[in-house]
Amino acid sequence: MILQSTAELSYTPQRIISVVPSQTELLFSLGLEEETIGITKFCIHPKAWFRSKTRIGGTKKLDLGKIRSLQPDLIIANKEENLREEIEPLATEFPVWVTDINDLADALQMIRDVGELTGRKDEAQIIVTQIQTNFQLLLQKKPTIRTAYLIWKEPYMTIGADTFIHAMMQLAGLENVFADKTRYPEISIAAIKEARTDLLLLSSEPFPFSEKHLHELQVLLPGCKILLANGEMFSWYGSRLINAPQYFLQLRNQISAVKTL
Repeated sequence: MILQSTAELSYTPQRIISVVPSQTELLFSLGLEEETIGITKFCIHPKAWFRSKTRIGGTKKLDLGKIRSLQPDLIIANKEENLREEIEPLATEFPVWVTDINDLADALQMIRDVGELTGRKDEAQIIVTQIQTNFQLLLQKKPTIRTAYLIWKEPYMTIGADTFIHAMMQLAGLENVFADKTRYPEISIAAIKEARTDLLLLSSEPFPFSEKHLHELQVLLPGCKILLANGEMFSWYGSRLINAPQYFLQLRNQISAVKTL
């Protein structure tokens, strides 16, 4: 069944499968080494788990047979990162917790919920408190740098206002020039110019933008500052959020230092 509240799980799970990378890392941070038995091929953190845990496919191409063979007593999924047509059949056989994360408040509540579900309530609250403390280090000012954030190439794709990345951009002091759009729209170089973009961020995921792409785009967008961005800091909504504020501060320094053509 798809759990509607943490109270619906009447036991502490001993065989957990995570089908979302950022939530896998959270399970590690909560000390659930023995209990976590399956992860996806994209769950690269922690490295030790990536090497040792049973992999059950990709986030959007799960190996349902392998999951069934592991007989989990809890599956932790996400509304956006996983496919309904894969999660719903699993929910007829196993308890499934589906998260829905759009901003920092959602992420913090997710951490509390997972802590509650797994018998790690105190550990989860420690993580939440640390994240909240670290985000207070960021000067909360109105976003002023007109920024486009690319997540894909061929076609170029960006992020709209109803995404977790957008929420992180705001906290980092970056104004999303495509905030009038939703989800992950396709855009063109012309659209980036028309939006009067001052800064273009090239994410490391899901498309692995590199220096090569930066130089290619710099020729097409003279006068626009272009930087490679750590996508995990903008889109991973688990315990990695502890490190996001310090990264955003460093990014601000990079933005100030970069020169345009």
